[in-house]
Amino acid sequence: MYAEADLLPLSGLQHLAFCERQWALIHVEQQWEENRLTAEGRVLHKTVDSGVDETRDGVRMVRSLAVRSFRLGVTGKADVVEFPLDGSPPVPVEYKRGRPKSEPWDEIQLCAQALCLEEMLDRPVTEGAIYYATRRRRSVIEFDAELRQRTEAMAARMQELFHSGATPAPVLTPRCRSCSLIEICQPSAIGQRGSARAFFRRSVAAVSLREEGQS
Repeated sequence: MYAEADLLPLSGLQHLAFCERQWALIHVEQQWEENRLTAEGRVLHKTVDSGVDETRDGVRMVRSLAVRSFRLGVTGKADVVEFPLDGSPPVPVEYKRGRPKSEPWDEIQLCAQALCLEEMLDRPVTEGAIYYATRRRRSVIEFDAELRQRTEAMAARMQELFHSGATPAPVLTPRCRSCSLIEICQPSAIGQRGSARAFFRRSVAAVSLREEGQS
């Protein structure tokens, strides 16, 4: 169990799942750069958060609900949590600007909210939903054993990285193109410097071999 002071932002789990270096730049080095994608996401969440709690069709909808888990060591807010009046399990709903991703980055963030709710309410939360603004419809997410294990492992890794205070080295991948921190991270430039060092070492080794051959 973690203490209150040790809880880390739940939203960081999505950053970490996307890229450990991105997570460290934001949550360790406190750097941030907005691009069109992050701006659209911020506006969407502002719209969701500005709404009021309401009851509709037998469901109580609570917005911007504070959640936390001392077991996982995370704290944050759920965009919306739906509480069916018939006593069925609550359903966390996360709002995203784009489309479903190729990797379960969004699902991990949502599952962490569910694990927080289970700990706080002492009752199971079996599924949630992600609303993608581009598609204008919800995707139902089942919190199965695999997703729960992956989320717990990600939370443990986040704590490990935070307490190490280290920022992982950059790795240039296709996903870097959509990262708002690409100018701060500069994976291409750092990668090129690494190649230059390797080239220098090879050049020195070649010169040494030539000199040995001439002696």
